[in-house]
Amino acid sequence: MKTAAGFFWKAGWAFVLGYAISAMIQAFVPKKRLTRHMGDPDPKSVSLSTVFAMISSSCSFAALAAARALVHKGAHFVAAVAFMFASTNLVIELGILIFIFLGWEFLVAEIIGGLILIAISTTLIRLTYPKSWMEAARDKVEAEADEEREDFDAMDRITSLSGWSRVGANFVDEWRMVWQEILIGFTAAGFIAVFVPDAFWKALFFADFSAQNPGNFWIVLQNAAVAPFVAAATFIGSMGNIPLATVLSSGGVLFAGIMGFIYSDLMVPPLVKVNAKYYGWRVALYIAAIMYASIVATAIILHYAFFWAGAMPESGRAVEEVAQFKLDYTFFMNLAALAIVAVMLWLRRTHRRLVRDEAAGHDHGGGFGVQDGVTMLFVIGLAGGAVSYFLTGGTG
Repeated sequence: MKTAAGFFWKAGWAFVLGYAISAMIQAFVPKKRLTRHMGDPDPKSVSLSTVFAMISSSCSFAALAAARALVHKGAHFVAAVAFMFASTNLVIELGILIFIFLGWEFLVAEIIGGLILIAISTTLIRLTYPKSWMEAARDKVEAEADEEREDFDAMDRITSLSGWSRVGANFVDEWRMVWQEILIGFTAAGFIAVFVPDAFWKALFFADFSAQNPGNFWIVLQNAAVAPFVAAATFIGSMGNIPLATVLSSGGVLFAGIMGFIYSDLMVPPLVKVNAKYYGWRVALYIAAIMYASIVATAIILHYAFFWAGAMPESGRAVEEVAQFKLDYTFFMNLAALAIVAVMLWLRRTHRRLVRDEAAGHDHGGGFGVQDGVTMLFVIGLAGGAVSYFLTGGTG
C-alpha cells in the first residue's frame, strides 16, 4: 500500500493541473465549429477529430461517449476512431503523467506514436470498411442518441463568472468520471509492483533474451502483440495504466511492449462492451480488431525508430524512484494543487447556483457495478495500508 500511496503522491499535482487545463479548454472552445467538417474519411476530418480529442476528456468512457456523439452529428467512423485514440493518448494530463512516471523519451514516443496510430487505423478502416455494418451502426446511434447542443461565444464565457463557473463544473465532472479507474489503476500497480516478481514479466516478455537482442524482430513482435492482452486483463483505463507501465518497464519489458501496453487502454473488455452497446457487437469487435492491429504496428515502428536512432529508453524509471515520499518539488506542487482544487470547488458551487439544470457527468452505468465493488475493496485496502504505515513509523 505504501507503493500505491507513493504513486498517488507523485502524480497528484499532475492530475489536478491536467484536469484544470482540460476543464478550461472544454469550457471555452466551441466544438460545433469542428464537428461540422468531419463527415468524410479524409485527412481533414481525421485532423479535426484529433484536435477535437486533444481538447476533450481523457476518460476512456467519456472518449467512447464523445465519439458516439460525433457519429450522431454526422462524423465518419474513421474520424470517430481517430477521436478515440487521440482523446486517450494525446491529452495534456496524460502527457504530464507519462513524463513523471516514465520520462521524456516516453512522452515524445507517446505523441509521435499517437499520430502514427491514428494514421494506421485510418488507413486500415478505409481499406476494410464494412459499409453495411457501419450503416446499421449509424442507424442504431441515430435511433438511440439524444441531440446535444454545443454552441456559444467563447469571449463571453471567458469574461464572465458564469463561464469560469463552468470550468469548476467541468473539473469536478472529470474527476467523477475517472476517479475509480485512477484509484484501481494506481492501487493495482502498487500491488503488482510488490507482489508480482520481476521474474513473471521477464518470462512473459522473454526479457532476458530481449535484453541481449533488442533488435530481434520476433521478440519485438512478441512484446508488442502480448502487451495489449496484458492491458485488457488489467481492466484499467488510460490514466490508471501509466504506473503499471512503470512496473513493466522496471521489469525489463521491451520498449515496444511498454508502448503497446500504454496504447491499449481502449481494448479493455468494459470499453469493448460499451462500443457494443452503442454500435452492436459486429462493429465493436471490428473496431477492437482495427485498434489491436494498429497498436501492434505502431509499437513496432516506434521501437525500431528509437532503436536505429540510438535513443532507446533503457529501463524507464524504477518503481522505488517514483513511489517515494520526500520534501522536494512534489510537496510544493501538491500544495498548489490543493489550492486549485479549492478554487475549482468554489467555482462549481457558483455554477450550481447560477444554473439550475446542471448537466450530469458521463454515465458509467447505473446501480452498483463490479467496478464499484472493486473500488470499495481498494479504498479499504489503502486505508488499512496507510494505518499500518503510520503505526510502524513508515517502515512497513
